[in-house]
Amino acid sequence: MREAAVEILARVAAATLLSLFAYAAIKRWLADPTRITLVLLVVGAFVTVGLSLFARVPLRRDWTPFAFVCAIGGTFYFLAVRLAPGIQLIPETAGAALQLSGIFWELFAKASLRRSFGILPANRGVVSGGAYRFVRHPMYLGYFLLDLGFLLVNFGIQNVIVYGCQFALQVGRIVREEKLLSHDERYRAYRSKVKFRVIPGVF
Repeated sequence: MREAAVEILARVAAATLLSLFAYAAIKRWLADPTRITLVLLVVGAFVTVGLSLFARVPLRRDWTPFAFVCAIGGTFYFLAVRLAPGIQLIPETAGAALQLSGIFWELFAKASLRRSFGILPANRGVVSGGAYRFVRHPMYLGYFLLDLGFLLVNFGIQNVIVYGCQFALQVGRIVREEKLLSHDERYRAYRSKVKFRVIPGVF
C-alpha cells in the first residue's frame, strides 16, 4: 500500500510540473509563433515525462541517492531552461529538424519498449529489438538530438549550464541503469552483441 501511494504521488507530481512548464512555454510561444523550437521542447517534454506516467511499475528499481538525483535532474531539467529567445547559432528550422528527429527516434525507442520504460533506473525486462538493435540506450540519443536542437537556436549562458548538467546527468543515468541491468544474464548477452550505448562508433 505504501509503495502504491508513493507511485501515485510521484506520477501526480510529475504531471503537475509538466503542466506548469507547458503553460509557461506555450504562453511565450503565443507571443512569438515563429519559435517552433519552443513548441517542440514542450512536445519533447510530454513524450519524455507524459508517457512515463503510464509506464509499467517495475519489480526492481534503483532508489540510491545518486540514481535518484540523476533521474530526476535529467528528466525535469527543462524547468530550469531559459525560455526567452537567445542567440541563434543555427536557423530556427534547422533546430526544429534536429528536435523532430530526436522526438521521432525517442518514440521509436519507446515503441520498442512498449510500457517498459520509466524515470528511475529499473529492470523492466530486456529488449533487444527495434531501436535497441542499434544502440543499448536509444532513448538517450533522442533526448540528445532534442536538446541540441533547442540549445543551438536558444543559445545563452543559462541554457549552456542547464544542458551541460543535463548531459552529465544522462551519462550518470546510463551508468546506473547498466549497473542494475548487468545482474541479468540476458542483458549481459545483449550487451556483448550491441557494443555502443548511445551514439554508434562514439559512445
